[in-house]
Amino acid sequence: MAVGVRVVGLGGSLRLGSTSLSALEAALGGAASSAKVDTQLVALNGFELPLYTPEHGVPDNARFLVDSVAACDAMIWSSPTYHGSVSGAFKNAVDWLILLADADPPYLTNKPVGLVVTAGGVQGLQAVNTMDFMVRALRGWAVPLVMPVSQSWRAFDPAGRLVDESIAEQLRGLGKEVVRAARQFRKEGTCDYADERQFAGAGMTA
Repeated sequence: MAVGVRVVGLGGSLRLGSTSLSALEAALGGAASSAKVDTQLVALNGFELPLYTPEHGVPDNARFLVDSVAACDAMIWSSPTYHGSVSGAFKNAVDWLILLADADPPYLTNKPVGLVVTAGGVQGLQAVNTMDFMVRALRGWAVPLVMPVSQSWRAFDPAGRLVDESIAEQLRGLGKEVVRAARQFRKEGTCDYADERQFAGAGMTA
């Protein structure tokens, strides 16, 4: 019997027509296609999340973000690639997760996190590496199969809509793998990668 799973997608672009947001929506769609899965999209565009500083109080949007992350079983992160790294908006959202320091368990302990980036050039994997370091610092578990979409102008139309079905299928596959990992963590307290054969030849990056 499938165990209910909640997946939160964090989209780190402030741009209208964001390719990274479209990619995130596709990955969340893949997660939602599994049985007994609820998904929640937290898109930073229009979210009005102030820069993190410990000197001021916790604004409502920061509390909403942190509460959503605390309640989920897994996450999918997606950011545009800015100068070889994630967007400032995305990094700021992750900085607010310091509020989970006193949670039990703290931060993202035992939460699988799928990593997605889009890039106009070919440097998307650099931003993925940045995300991976962040996940480890927060005690989460970055899903080894990642999805850097380089030369995004090939996969998205000028309005930011995903038009490459091969890329869309890979993103949906990543979403499904995040759900699988979350279920195994809940059942066994750990996760292996016995099912990675399903991605053989699919063009995903390990």
